[in-house]
Amino acid sequence: MKMELAMYQALRAIDVPELKAEAVIQALESDMLTLLATKSDLTNLDQRLTAEIARTTAEIGKATAEIANTNHRLTAEIAKSDLKLSIRMASMLAVTIGILIGAMKVFL
Repeated sequence: MKMELAMYQALRAIDVPELKAEAVIQALESDMLTLLATKSDLTNLDQRLTAEIARTTAEIGKATAEIANTNHRLTAEIAKSDLKLSIRMASMLAVTIGILIGAMKVFL
């Protein structure tokens, strides 16, 4: 209320007509009530944002754990596939050597 009175007096001091000064004060008061955030509004927003950040942090933690688990599982599967591939290649090499030795005996 002090601010409105001071603004009204300042407008009147520079010869703004009374009706216009009152209209300006009413418009400012209306805008301040609807457009400006109060301390309570900011506290409420802070609480909501803090809760949302905590929830998001928990979700990120879960996703990180899932990624680590998937990475571990895939690493194990790659190791198994690597072993199988090595055994297959060794088998093919042994067969190829056997064929070559057999061919050498037949042709030599």
